[in-house]
Amino acid sequence: MRFKIAVVCSLILGTSCSKNPPDNPLTEALSSENNKIRRVMDNLDEHEIQVRYTRIDRKNDSIIFTDFDFQVDKNNYFYPASTVKFPAAVAALEKLNTIDSLSMDTRFFVEGDSVETTFAKAISEIFAVSDNAANNRLIEFLGQDEVNDRMKKRGVSPIRIAHRLSTENAEDVTTKPLVFYLNDSTTYLSESIINSPIRPMELKGIKKGQGYIADESLQTGAFDFSLKNYYPIDAQTALLKRIIFPEAFPKDQRFNLSVEQRTYLLEAMHTLPPQLGYDPEEFYDSYVKFFMFGDTTDPIPDHIKIYNKVGYAYGTLTDCAYIKDTKNDIDFMITATILVNSNGIFNDNTYEYDEVGIPFLAQLGKELYELELSRKR
Repeated sequence: MRFKIAVVCSLILGTSCSKNPPDNPLTEALSSENNKIRRVMDNLDEHEIQVRYTRIDRKNDSIIFTDFDFQVDKNNYFYPASTVKFPAAVAALEKLNTIDSLSMDTRFFVEGDSVETTFAKAISEIFAVSDNAANNRLIEFLGQDEVNDRMKKRGVSPIRIAHRLSTENAEDVTTKPLVFYLNDSTTYLSESIINSPIRPMELKGIKKGQGYIADESLQTGAFDFSLKNYYPIDAQTALLKRIIFPEAFPKDQRFNLSVEQRTYLLEAMHTLPPQLGYDPEEFYDSYVKFFMFGDTTDPIPDHIKIYNKVGYAYGTLTDCAYIKDTKNDIDFMITATILVNSNGIFNDNTYEYDEVGIPFLAQLGKELYELELSRKR
């Protein structure tokens, strides 16, 4: 089988990388005879996979990224699900720096909601267990337009955050006011934000499948994603690189985060649920870590840190991760998405996440990790 692999060299801080690398680790990983890889690669049309593997090298004070792509196409739509929580978290932290009276530890609640939280807690919940309500509270703080604008300003594009996640008012373009505690006895009510109307997108694969469940009954015809969120591989990788290695980008492409904010964000991205007090039986180490460990509930070794954000909904699994092995001194990035919906019916909660999707992503991570262990630097 022939694979079309695009190689993209990122030129960072004036350094260069070969336009024709002598080896292609992504080709090798995807050519594995392991059944977890093979059954997906033998049915490419069904699974709509896109993969970007980023090799990381260092020369003097420079970071060199070399991107290896398989079927990555920003015009070929996949549903990003909870991966959109990453840009929401970053945008919220950046916005806090424009308001003197607010900080990560400011307590607040959404008007009409009984749950009180802080920005720090919401961000922790987003990465530890992919909490939808925590993300939606940040969207009420920001508004969809501001998330998009802040990302595009820093070179993270294309992106279109249009709706909240798993809530009745998901597509409401007007945000709810937030009640902030300025101190123990004083509160402040923010104003609602009116965002741009959600307009349908025209992309390849924007309509999928042969049917979908709506109003508790089966509807015939393709499921239309044209009003949904849009956050392709290009944008996901761009954001991850800017957060992990801000020094590798011009100042106007770096997010305005304090040292404290970035440190907290990075901790949240790799901290495992049991370390935050979640029940390890339900929220095991790899609960939201698909690459390398997603197909097991065994503990993740202490020397391997995975800074990532996953998403899964409508039969689509996506993970965007920076993986660092401190014992063997290697690090690399992977962003990948796969569709596992063999019956072609959307919104029926019948998807092959555990049988096909997560095993594929886990094995892909293992294959690339082994290649990283053996490559010369």
